[in-house]
Amino acid sequence: MDAPGTWFRTDAHRSALDTERAGFLRDGLMGYRERRTAAQQAWISWEAGTRAAAAIKWEAIERLPELLESFEERLLERGAEVCWARDDVEARAHVLRILREENAKRVVKSKTMTSEEIGLNDALEAGGFDTLETDLGEYIQQLRHEPPFHFVMPSMHLRRDEVRETFERGIPGVGLLDTDDPAELTLIARRVLREAYLAADVGISGANFGVAETGHIAITENEGNARLVCALPRVHVALMGIEKVIPRLADLAILQPMLATAGTGQALTCYNSLYGGPRETGDPDGPRRFVVVLIDNGRSRLLGDPVMRDALRCIRCGACLNVCPVFQVIGGHAYGTTYQGPIGSVITPTFRGVETFAHLAHASTLCGACTETCPVRIDLHRHLLRVRALAAQAAPDPGLRAGFRGFAWLTRHPRLFRAVGRTGRFVLRATRFLAGLDGDPFARWRATRTLEAPRGPGFLGDSRRSGGTG
Repeated sequence: MDAPGTWFRTDAHRSALDTERAGFLRDGLMGYRERRTAAQQAWISWEAGTRAAAAIKWEAIERLPELLESFEERLLERGAEVCWARDDVEARAHVLRILREENAKRVVKSKTMTSEEIGLNDALEAGGFDTLETDLGEYIQQLRHEPPFHFVMPSMHLRRDEVRETFERGIPGVGLLDTDDPAELTLIARRVLREAYLAADVGISGANFGVAETGHIAITENEGNARLVCALPRVHVALMGIEKVIPRLADLAILQPMLATAGTGQALTCYNSLYGGPRETGDPDGPRRFVVVLIDNGRSRLLGDPVMRDALRCIRCGACLNVCPVFQVIGGHAYGTTYQGPIGSVITPTFRGVETFAHLAHASTLCGACTETCPVRIDLHRHLLRVRALAAQAAPDPGLRAGFRGFAWLTRHPRLFRAVGRTGRFVLRATRFLAGLDGDPFARWRATRTLEAPRGPGFLGDSRRSGGTG
């Protein structure tokens, strides 16, 4: 089997050549940036908000063991069950055990990237459980037998006609459709999903936050499907990474609008719900059994890194993906991981092995846009460099080391350095001249890149024009 780095390069190159798809993706993200800018301007001070959110998450990480114990105690007091999973194997085993104890046949799921992380859907299918994703984007991807393209917007890469074709092929009895209208397509999915909610034995959700003070999980969504998943089946299983715990209920007052603004450009998501236990006497709905599965799966290892533990503060808003120039070109599937983009390139090597997934940290321009946009101020581009350094220590690359030594030698010889610069500018002008001509040897390379015009001597361009010192 090829190494992940090999198939990543293959998939990324194939995706980059699909310039029509990349343009469609960029147009969609441009709309997101406009909405986000408008939503940020409604804050009294967005900068003060990010400082407050960052401080809350820092406190949570520093007090993680204490807060997790408090979270468990409050849940148990309310009649919930808590399971601890060291890794994906234990997490899947807990869920399968619960389903078998309940003699369950049908499962409905709201969007939970933690379930994608632990490979739960494959385990449920292998166990013979009829499982349906109920988030519209996840449902579309399930029909297409594809993983989510983006961990906030799972099917953002698909055009309307592709969704229509997916429904025609994947939903029994639909037949050929004569509409691409999103509202009408949504109603078709709704009819299928409504029946599934009523027939399901178990609902599986994620958790955006876990409140240590009260023992509640908080779920934010825009479709209302999570509320049905959590309320209608007789059993509710919530999957939560241990880093999702926060100290106080009041912390949601800053974290939920921060998540909505950064993630989708909304002031607040449409539905914000708290769940803390099974149905009590007199309750009109809710599960008879409520289980929270707390999952480590590499998070403690990341917590032990004095530098990169910063990444555990992530609230999974997806903002870093939305501004990443690499993501905009290669898309989410090329990463081959649950968490794409800059944050995924930081945490995946820790969760799944630096030696295997360090190549993801090189899928970055190190432009710093991810760090600048992060609503909890994670120093993402510095962590990408850290992953590269750890990979270099674990498996030194003789060719790369020789290249840096050569560059260091070149910089110590100014005349030669300037000569190489002049040669480089000549080559750059030549490649721009060849653009569009028959037989252009750089055509394939140029298909996914834009060459800037050479600016003249020095890092700042021609000193006579720029006013610099060259």
